Amino acid sequence: MKNSSLEASQKRMTILTYVVLIAAALLMVFPFIWMILTSFKTVAESNATPPVIFPSAFRWENFRDAVTSLPFIKLYINTALMIFFRVICAVAFSSMAGYAFAMLEFRGKKLLFGIVLMQMSLPSQIFIIPQYQMVAHMGLANTIFALVFPGIVSAFGVFFLRQTYMGIPKEIGEAAYLDGCTQWQTFYKVMFPLTGTSVAALTIFTAVFAYSDLMWPLVVNSDLNMMTLSSGLATLRGQFSTNFPVLMAGSLLAMLPMVVLYLIFQKQFIEGIASTGGK
Repeated sequence: MKNSSLEASQKRMTILTYVVLIAAALLMVFPFIWMILTSFKTVAESNATPPVIFPSAFRWENFRDAVTSLPFIKLYINTALMIFFRVICAVAFSSMAGYAFAMLEFRGKKLLFGIVLMQMSLPSQIFIIPQYQMVAHMGLANTIFALVFPGIVSAFGVFFLRQTYMGIPKEIGEAAYLDGCTQWQTFYKVMFPLTGTSVAALTIFTAVFAYSDLMWPLVVNSDLNMMTLSSGLATLRGQFSTNFPVLMAGSLLAMLPMVVLYLIFQKQFIEGIASTGGK
């Protein structure tokens, strides 16, 4: 009798857990579903009160208007180049700096690492004005370099890979040194290959952060042909009224590359993110 009561209680808890998880999943997916439905509505339906959930007819013209309103090919290319160069810079410089902070001893090490931690603790918005002034004085506004500039060095990447290198036994580097490797050879031939999972995680985070970056591309590149997807979509928002169906259609088109990449590299995404939860 006691066992049957315990089993019934466990069954109720399992059902309750699944109900809560399904409700949470629906809550998270609802904005995406609403965006898809709105992209097929008329302007009147998108602004109706009470809200109209399903469009009376699927208006594919909204996608045509979005494509004609923005140079999507240029926006795709600019976004891809920004993500590519930010990832390359983040992995290269963060790996070297993380290795130095974890494995080497040099004067000012604690002070420099404290500056890295300080940069992580400050909001990125306070760096926009000095960064813009630097780019403007170099005469490189409205360029791909301007989009990449804030991501050349990643404080998060330095801290993240430092923690990874600290989890690797120093005896491995010492053994490489005894075998005749220089410090540079020890880094890129022995230690760096051991951080593959963490580098994959850093690549994922850097790509996602770069793809969703809105404020910096809006500030530094005023030419529509040099904007990214996020900043280009922001130009579709009017000052007094906004054509939300066209805006949602453009947003859906902008999301497609990341959705496709996630479906292709789903395993790597999950493994990379999961690796940040353990040492």
